[in-house]
This record gives sequence, structure tokens and C-alpha cells, in this order.
Amino acid sequence: MSYVDYLVRRALQAVPVVFGLSILIFLISRVVPGDPVRLALGPQATQEQVTRLRREMGLNQPLPEQYLDWLVGVLQGDWGMSLRTNNNVFSDIVGRLPATLELTLVTLFFAVLLAIPFGVVAGTNKDRWQDHLSRIVALFGVSMPRFWVAIVLQMIFVVTLGLLPLSGRLSDGVAPPPAVTHLYLVDSLLAGQFGTFVDAAKHLVLPAFALGLATLAQVMRLIRSDMIDETKKDYVLAAQAYGLPSNLIEYKYMLRNAFTSSLTVIGLALGFLLGNAFLVEIVFAWPGMARYGVQAILYQDFNAIVGVTIVIGIVFVTTNFAVDLLYGYLDPRVRLED
Repeated sequence: MSYVDYLVRRALQAVPVVFGLSILIFLISRVVPGDPVRLALGPQATQEQVTRLRREMGLNQPLPEQYLDWLVGVLQGDWGMSLRTNNNVFSDIVGRLPATLELTLVTLFFAVLLAIPFGVVAGTNKDRWQDHLSRIVALFGVSMPRFWVAIVLQMIFVVTLGLLPLSGRLSDGVAPPPAVTHLYLVDSLLAGQFGTFVDAAKHLVLPAFALGLATLAQVMRLIRSDMIDETKKDYVLAAQAYGLPSNLIEYKYMLRNAFTSSLTVIGLALGFLLGNAFLVEIVFAWPGMARYGVQAILYQDFNAIVGVTIVIGIVFVTTNFAVDLLYGYLDPRVRLED
């Protein structure tokens, strides 16, 4: 199977997954306890007002018709009104998604960037001090709650040392860069505002570290385990016998084979970080989609909850698709098995 055929086949397989996800999200939104009409009108509303609004929202129709109307609205950008903000949920999410997306992308980038060398060093120095140190870091990263790590980082680097800002995306008095991608790091570079770039980067350091510590630990330990397995294979022994430099063997040949199994964790990590960023966003007052989702849950804002869930689900499907493409590129045997 050629790579293009493999790509098309994976794309077609993602379509029913997204369709099934939409059905699941819709059904869950209808069985969750609570009446959105009563919540929208308040406890003093009359039965006539409730009946009229229920008819306007289409909640008096059969469930299949409700789903079709809801799906058409989602495809057209009409995700319903938020009970808390009185805005279209789609507009609310579009305005907040770039902040969460910037945080998760920076988190994932640095987590993988640090996990690769740490995992390689630990795997090629099995049972030495480097390996023992990686175990301590992994244990700490997986077991420590994100909100606790975030608070500790604030106490050390903000309160005690005064090196980094406490919260938000930019400091007071610093204007946001011209909106192109709505990612402050990218937009500030495009506009040539390097002072804004530095300020935005400082605001990202602590929340990104607190959010990505668990991902760093997971990827590092997985690469370490795969590197240990690779050291026992014949091609590594042959390369060592030929006298090739150890760095070349480890990072060019061994790491490529060891990295394929880590792609699944890395791909899922993006959706995982996006869905679990709410604790970090609350601690750092980060104006993102995850914080918006938490506020929607506390307010029982069903339309907003469904909207946030849709975005997270689509991110999971998209990252899985991207991981499949990378699998097929790095390991042609995957395409042959298909």
C-alpha cells in the first residue's frame, strides 16, 4: 500500500469516529440531570414561559430530530447560547481556545524536547546514576498533582525569588500583539515585538512546566524502556563493531526505532493536556477554554459544556490521525500490514 492510499484510508476511518462522537456527546447532554430551560429562565418563570422556550429551543421534538437540528447548527457555527455569558458558545470558545492551545503546544513541545535526551541517556546507562535519577524524576512527575506543583512553583519563583510573573498571559501595561494567529508568541514575532514575546514567554514558563511534568515523565520512561530493548538488537552490535560514534548510533538509528512506540503517548498527550489544563489555568488565572469549561460545569451551562467537549474530542481524533500518519512514515511495515 502506498503512503497516499494509507493516508486516504486513515482519513476515511476518522469520519465515522467523529460522527459517533457527536452522537455520544449529544446523548450525554440530554441525559445529564438538570433542565436547561429552567436554568435559562430562573426559578420564577411560569409554566407558559417554560413551554414557549422549550418549543423555541426544539426540546419538545423527538430525540432524532433534536440531534439533526443540533448537528446542522454545529456545522454552521451555531452551538447554542451560553447561559452564563449570553453569547454564542462557538464565539466564546473561539475567543478562548488560542490561549489554551498555546499553553498545551508549548507544554508538549518542551516535554518531548526534554524527554528525548533524558530517556536516551537513561536507556543507554541502565542501572547507573543517570537511570536512577530518571526514575526519581518520573515518579515525582507522575505522582504529584498539577495544581499542587503549580502552587509550589508560584511560591518559589514568584513569591520567594520574584523571577517570573504570577498569572495571566501578559503583564499589566503590555498590549497584546496584532491578532494573526491569536497565539501571543507567534503574533509578537510576526509583528517584531520582541519585548512582548519575552513577556509572554515568561508567563508560559510556570504553567507549562506544571502542566507538562507528567507528560515529560511518561515519555521519558517509555523512551528509556525502548532504548534498552534496542541496545540488544543485532544492528546496534554491528554498528558498534564498525566503530560508529555512540551518539550517531543512539540518536540516528536507535532513537528512530524506539520513538515509534512513544508517538501514541505523545499524540494522546495533546488531547490529554487540553482536557486537563483546567486546574493549571485556574491556579494561574489563564484565560483559556479549559477554565471556561470549569465555569460552565459549575454554572450547569449545558451548551458550553457540550461545546468544550466537542473541541476536546475533535482534538483527540485529529491527533490520533496525525500519529497514524507518522507511524506510516517512520515504519513502512505499518502500511504493509494494512
